[in-house]
Amino acid sequence: MQHLEEWLGRGWGGRGVALAVGLLLVLLATGLLRRWAARNLADSKSRYRMRKSVALFGYLAALLVLITAFSGNLGGLAVAFGAIGAGIAFALQEVIISVAGWLAVSGGGFYKAGDRVQLGGIKGDVIDIGILRTTLMELGEWVQGDLYSGRLVRVANSFVFKEPVFNYSADFPFLWDELRVPVRFGSDWHLMRSLLQRVAEDVTGEYAAHARQTWDQMVRKYMIEDARVEPTVTLVANDNWIEFTVRYVVEHKARRTTKDQLFQRILAAVAETEGKVQLASATFELVASPALDVRVAHRRAEG
Repeated sequence: MQHLEEWLGRGWGGRGVALAVGLLLVLLATGLLRRWAARNLADSKSRYRMRKSVALFGYLAALLVLITAFSGNLGGLAVAFGAIGAGIAFALQEVIISVAGWLAVSGGGFYKAGDRVQLGGIKGDVIDIGILRTTLMELGEWVQGDLYSGRLVRVANSFVFKEPVFNYSADFPFLWDELRVPVRFGSDWHLMRSLLQRVAEDVTGEYAAHARQTWDQMVRKYMIEDARVEPTVTLVANDNWIEFTVRYVVEHKARRTTKDQLFQRILAAVAETEGKVQLASATFELVASPALDVRVAHRRAEG
């Protein structure tokens, strides 16, 4: 009883009650704000940003309540937290680095929710950025092309300090892509080159126009050369066929569909040439086969 009376006399009991009430009010306020966002915000991006803002508000409000409740004993708290923090810092190095990574991601522009990135060798779309981990909707693996595999991957934020971060949709949300078309020797390669150029411009011309504006901003912002974003067609002749390469820019989430459109248009255009252009494929001709000497031994049945 004597210790309890001394503790209450020093004001710790009142501060504890004030702390509990303050934290309860913070939890109530953040809960109401989350419910309001879920009911009134139809856009998923707006709801996500609201949830993150409410969470940050809750952390800051809880910290403010803690400082206010123990404002008269900050010196003692500082010594206690310092002693405890030294041990925690050694035991939770990875956690601390992940928190530092979260701060770097939040303020450094590494990526944001909705970006397509590659973190720690894993490619996917960022669907959530937490204090310790970033959650990705995985792309690829056993699935061909830039399609979702269905797996959610959580990557520690400490990866931003240890490995490269590939962002497909940051300052320049376009990618250069290529497709190769083999053509038989003897075909009208001039005609083939012109129809490939026409198809590429028809399918990817809109991407090139937007990419040119964005690339001009990149040139002004970074020390980078002025690259060509318009579609180009080049060729090379090898032992088997004439190989054309079509290079073009495409929006980072439309690679597969754009390549599908290009191949459909190319096949239709080749069919309209009425044999002037023929696509090539790997063929093998059997010139001669070695002679086979087969000997069969017969045994007579003894009666």
